[in-house]
Amino acid sequence: MENCNTMSKSAVKISLDLLSNPLCEQDQDFLNMATALDTAMKRMDAFNQEKVNQIQKTVIEPLKKFGSVFPSLNMAVKRREQALQDYRRLQAKVEKYEEKEKTGPVLAKLHQAREELRPVREDFEAKNKQLLDEMPRFHSSRLSYFQPSFESLIRAQVVYYSEMHKIFGDLARQLDQPGHSDEQREQENEAKLSELRALSIVADD
Repeated sequence: MENCNTMSKSAVKISLDLLSNPLCEQDQDFLNMATALDTAMKRMDAFNQEKVNQIQKTVIEPLKKFGSVFPSLNMAVKRREQALQDYRRLQAKVEKYEEKEKTGPVLAKLHQAREELRPVREDFEAKNKQLLDEMPRFHSSRLSYFQPSFESLIRAQVVYYSEMHKIFGDLARQLDQPGHSDEQREQENEAKLSELRALSIVADD
């Protein structure tokens, strides 16, 4: 979008520079061409700004909002991983006491370890189930979220380039010399360039 704006503003500046050229005061035909070009460039700039604004509103901002959910998603994954580590640590503690000889103190510690394990296991299972349920839904929702933005992007481009076709078609008709082919114009330009090169002030030393 920044590049589109830069290109559009540069085109407008070129047309304004041509209008300020002293030749416009000396040659009415050149003034007419420069004016036609300036009008076309300003129309192009206006449509470009409309395109940029639409894409900003319907594509870029929705994508930014979509990206804003990832920190929360990553945090949920980290909380699940922390719960898993706590669960494994207490599970290993329970298994250690289960392997020992069943004395009174060991049984007491085993009971305490199991009591500590239960809420931690439930917390992990809840966090794990939440991710298992919601991650596939999040993943599958991407297309339905992005599709309107992609459609809007395409429509914005279609409108813009359709208008550009009209603008430059109108400009070409205003500046066109009837009966002149591209080859004839090229030959005329080469002839004029040769005349300029023949001037002593531009001749090579």
